[in-house]
Amino acid sequence: MSEIFGNIKGIKETVLDELKKIYEMPIYPGQLISAEMAVKLADISEFINKEISLYIARDGAVTSITIGNTDSVELPDFDGKRSQSRLSGIRCIHTHLGGNSALSGVDYSALKNNRFDAMVTIGVIGPDFAKSVVSLGMITGLDDNKQLTCEEYGPLTLKDAEEFYFPNIITTLERILNKETSSTALEAVQERAMLVSLEWGNSKGAWTPEDSLEELKQLADTAGALVVGKFFQKRPKPDPAYFVGKGKVGELALYAQQENIDLCIFDDELSPAQQRNLERATGVRVLDRTGLILDIFAQRAYTSEGKMQVELAQLKYTLPRISGQGLGLSRLGGGIGTRGPGETKLEVDRRRIRDRIVFINDNIDKIKVIRTLHRNQRNKNRIATISLVGYTNAGKSTLLNTLTASDIYAQDQLFATLDPTTRKLALPDKQEAVLTDTVGFIQRLPHQLVAAFRSTLEEVNESDLLLHVIDVSHELYKEQSDAVYEVLKNIGADDKNIITVFNKVDKLPKNSELLARLAQKENSVCISAKKGLGLNALLELIVENLQMHSIELNLLFPYSETGKAAHLHEIATVLKETYTEAGVVLKVRLPIELAKKYDEYIEK
Repeated sequence: MSEIFGNIKGIKETVLDELKKIYEMPIYPGQLISAEMAVKLADISEFINKEISLYIARDGAVTSITIGNTDSVELPDFDGKRSQSRLSGIRCIHTHLGGNSALSGVDYSALKNNRFDAMVTIGVIGPDFAKSVVSLGMITGLDDNKQLTCEEYGPLTLKDAEEFYFPNIITTLERILNKETSSTALEAVQERAMLVSLEWGNSKGAWTPEDSLEELKQLADTAGALVVGKFFQKRPKPDPAYFVGKGKVGELALYAQQENIDLCIFDDELSPAQQRNLERATGVRVLDRTGLILDIFAQRAYTSEGKMQVELAQLKYTLPRISGQGLGLSRLGGGIGTRGPGETKLEVDRRRIRDRIVFINDNIDKIKVIRTLHRNQRNKNRIATISLVGYTNAGKSTLLNTLTASDIYAQDQLFATLDPTTRKLALPDKQEAVLTDTVGFIQRLPHQLVAAFRSTLEEVNESDLLLHVIDVSHELYKEQSDAVYEVLKNIGADDKNIITVFNKVDKLPKNSELLARLAQKENSVCISAKKGLGLNALLELIVENLQMHSIELNLLFPYSETGKAAHLHEIATVLKETYTEAGVVLKVRLPIELAKKYDEYIEK
């Protein structure tokens, strides 16, 4: 059928013949509209000074073309409407004279009433019609009253509109409608994800792309996704527009359509433009490694401080992405990468985000003051502070539980611990220390997290001793250890006194060469926190390391200088106090750097 409908009175046959040619114009599978078709529509629409609309089916066939008036166009009836859980299978494209592509109230009404796949408007800009812009409205779900809700995206350039991959978006939208109309919570359905890794130069260092992608799969599993596909590509350098090559983008789009993919996760940090372009080209939500880790942290934050730190990291990550958000696909029903514990939604404008960042920073600074007071009190009482550091899932929480008879959350999953936990630790020399479990590190730890958790990581900086817990059963334990030292270097804690704790030795074969080599390393110990192996040796090593920084002295203070003796109760550990004819004799343990001040009082 090549008929032109609507207000055709007074229009020359030659113009109508040009319009009829649009019926034969090709639209490639997955395209929203071709730039060639958009330019022709804009050209003819301005020439006749009337709006033009057309219908396009999902197979790309133009089913109807209608001419309207200067400010509107009547949309003919069609037989494509489907059930409440489905869209019509037809998208409506029409021109707006004057260059403004924003949808009108009539456009929104037609979109909802006819359940169009999309309402696409072309803001006609002449005489160079290639500069025309496109906006589109789409049904995105149901509100609390079970009424259809819509979102508008754009304006887009014709090039962007041409590269907009349409089928996957429709699949996602109809899945959302199906869940909402059947009263099934969308969040309860596991999201289907595909993973993408790009290798260029030495981009992953000692990690192979396969190793890094396997860790990304563990992160995706932790976030709650179902990984159904993995993709690799090797390039001299990342593509500035899509990160991967354009051919690979087409492959991803096709796979997403075939396998009903909800989410595409990249094993690198994407620029806002790359993320936007990839969403348009593949038609599914795109998340990078940083966004995925932030989502896991959002799930794991329980304390008010942890929630504020996660929200701060999320807002700093979102701020450069707030302008020109791609399809806003994260708003289509939520999902991985869209969670957050904060009060402010991540779709707010830049001003509100900046205000929120200032507010959270102020609150974290207040918590920092309280933490500093507690730390000063411990220093005053000369209580040794020990921090557990290590790669995520190395067994730090299990070790804390075993050493202190605690029951904090400890599971075989990435980032099981987010909020720091401190417990008293009884040492073999009858002294007490405090042991703090910290958040696990990971290769390429997002800098937003390091910045947001600065107050928590200060506990590491201020500790007397660090226990670096390493999962020696992991084939990449050396690379994981290097990643931890890299983070310690970034926070200025790489020069701290560190005991290396090789954990999970129960998973190694008995009499293994690796175990023998590890046992010979200086200032290290092999243990199994879960089975309780090697813990006595660890405690003895802790005592030895803490004593390296202190010294025991017998000091004699004449009664005329008892004030100095009293002061030692504040800055040192007094082990014994005896009153003699000559004065007060104190047996004390105090930091080496303070010992020289009391040389004259050492009992002969």
